[in-house]
Amino acid sequence: MTVAARPATYREVFAEPSFRTLFVARIFAISATSLQIFALSVLVYMTTESPLLSAVAFGAGFLPQFAGGLLFGSLTDRLRPCPLIVTGYSVEAVLSAVLGLADLPVGVALLLVAAIACFTPVFAGAAAKVIAERLTGDAYVLGRSVSSMSSSFAQLLGLAGGGVAVAALGARHALLLAAAFFLVAAVIVQVALPSRHRAPGPADDRRGAVRDGGAVRDGAVRGGTIRDSWSGAIAMLADPTIRRLLLAQWLPSAMVVGAEALLVAYSAARGFPPGAGAVLMAGPAAGMLLGNFVVGRFVRPARRERLSGPLVLLLGAPLLLLPAGPPFPVTAALLVASGFGFAYSLGLQRAFLEAAPEDRLGQLFALLSTGLMALQGTGPLLAGALAELTTPATAIACAGAATMLVAVTTKRPR
Repeated sequence: MTVAARPATYREVFAEPSFRTLFVARIFAISATSLQIFALSVLVYMTTESPLLSAVAFGAGFLPQFAGGLLFGSLTDRLRPCPLIVTGYSVEAVLSAVLGLADLPVGVALLLVAAIACFTPVFAGAAAKVIAERLTGDAYVLGRSVSSMSSSFAQLLGLAGGGVAVAALGARHALLLAAAFFLVAAVIVQVALPSRHRAPGPADDRRGAVRDGGAVRDGAVRGGTIRDSWSGAIAMLADPTIRRLLLAQWLPSAMVVGAEALLVAYSAARGFPPGAGAVLMAGPAAGMLLGNFVVGRFVRPARRERLSGPLVLLLGAPLLLLPAGPPFPVTAALLVASGFGFAYSLGLQRAFLEAAPEDRLGQLFALLSTGLMALQGTGPLLAGALAELTTPATAIACAGAATMLVAVTTKRPR
């Protein structure tokens, strides 16, 4: 794959039916996830009055993804993507409905969330694999940019809507609303994903059946799902190029998310007005939207790849200024500037796709999702522990400095 001389256009990206379908379904699904997390945290706190258990409820869906991606990731290349994605959204819908309808003990509810989360990288990897197969060249990079933008928007929508829904409907009814959103996402994929991504029917020609059968036989030869997933993950992590590109996408995100988790405490320590913490938390998401739009659409591909390192520096540098106590508007602007730096990942996407093993493309995306979720669950814990020993401002600055140090992972070896 060669670098295009010009950036792709949104028209080219949305001309692909598979991308359009998954884009719309993803907005519903991410909004539902944000709503589910918020409502469950409120429900747990109302039941137990424990801030710790409420925080555990918020993060219960993150860390289990690490084990799931390592043990079940190969399913993304063994199973057809459409049924896999539909199953993922449907299972999430059932989970939200059960949490909303059944008066479960808190421990049981959290175990259910953790169990379903084990398979989230598989479902996410299947969707990413479809997009990687249908979009080529810079259209793929712009597609990733659009996906990141939609994720930020949907997270903001889900969290904002979650507050309104919980206040208006109550936590349990808000969970039922999340279940409805997941169900809509499943129906969209089932109805609208192009037939090339569906399971073969009786009318398929013999050549297609032989090809699909060959894939199944190949999966059988590779061994059981867990053994194959584990060996595939180890092989990819042993590859220095893949390992570098994974770390480059995992580490900066984890560190900045750790800093973001302290913004409410930082806001309180600074004496900002009530609600200011929510505004500060929206800053990185707003900057991420802006950065992905500008860099993805208007920067030429070759320059975009050269900007990956500087953008990682931008991701961390504004955080170093927060201990100086800037006024609230300046603090918010610094966080928007930091969020702009998330666009660094766009410059890594072409190399990441080139490095992917052809027979494990889906598993590689599952592994990427696994690391992102696991480290984003760990980052706030580490940052919070440091803040307990020092101050929120100091911990945020340390996260910014650490982010800048890992900019070296974005450089291609000579």
